[in-house]
Amino acid sequence: MTDAPPLAGLLETALYAADMARARGFYEGVLGLAPMFADERLTAYPVGGRSALLVFLRGSTTETVHLPGGTIPPHDGIGGVHAALAVTAEALPAWEARLAGHGIAVEGRTRWPRGSISIYFRDPDSNLLELATPGLWPVW
Repeated sequence: MTDAPPLAGLLETALYAADMARARGFYEGVLGLAPMFADERLTAYPVGGRSALLVFLRGSTTETVHLPGGTIPPHDGIGGVHAALAVTAEALPAWEARLAGHGIAVEGRTRWPRGSISIYFRDPDSNLLELATPGLWPVW
């Protein structure tokens, strides 16, 4: 609809993990992310200065969460969910080497019509992660 107020960006992307310690090992050890918040059911990682990658313990968010400021409705996810992370074209070879060094298989590689390259790999919970260079979308 053309009369919708503007959105300022995508703030959070949520993935779900069966084992939080294993997920933290992957996101911190392989992707080099540092948590900005962590407890037994959630680890939140800053990505790119304006976004957060939320990793929830699967099944821990199926009840309404009551906070002093309000409530968060239930949510959860199963199966291979997808998230794409933006990287520069110059950084992509280093990322490929890093993934290989951690024994992470690149399952797919695509060169997009606008010149972007994407590589695809999985986290320990079979979520499909993508590293994409500029040009994939008009916004990146």
